[in-house]
Amino acid sequence: MFNNKTKGTLIGADTTTLIATGTEISGEIKFSGCLEIEGSVVGNIIADPCCETSQVRIQNSGQVRGDVCAPVIIVNGQIEGNVYSSKRVELAAKALVCGDVHYQMMEMVKGAQINGGLMYTKDSPKNRLEAPEVVSQAIDSDDILGQYVDSGLNG
Repeated sequence: MFNNKTKGTLIGADTTTLIATGTEISGEIKFSGCLEIEGSVVGNIIADPCCETSQVRIQNSGQVRGDVCAPVIIVNGQIEGNVYSSKRVELAAKALVCGDVHYQMMEMVKGAQINGGLMYTKDSPKNRLEAPEVVSQAIDSDDILGQYVDSGLNG
């Protein structure tokens, strides 16, 4: 699964953001391209809704406490929160997800664990999500997560 270099899985190195082992980030992360997590993130991770090729890769040393929203989510570490994927979720042998997984397509290897529900959606969202209108400096992450769910990931 992780050695399989398919067109949909590979993203150029110039668009990859790495959170290295030993690094801890607190707060919401918004990104496009590829986000690779080997360290620890406390907060929601949200891909730019206009970038259909964005992906999050949580390596075996990676830990996330918060919701993860991206078209492609590859996990070999730990997530304590819900997972929202409009395309594909891959769970490797050391993956541990404590929360609900919303997916269109999923690959799960022997040893992976999910402590939560699996919510299948047969079609990916037809309309791209638009960035929320910024009224003040504070953005409610529940509104952004709601846009992912309301866009068709919830059924």
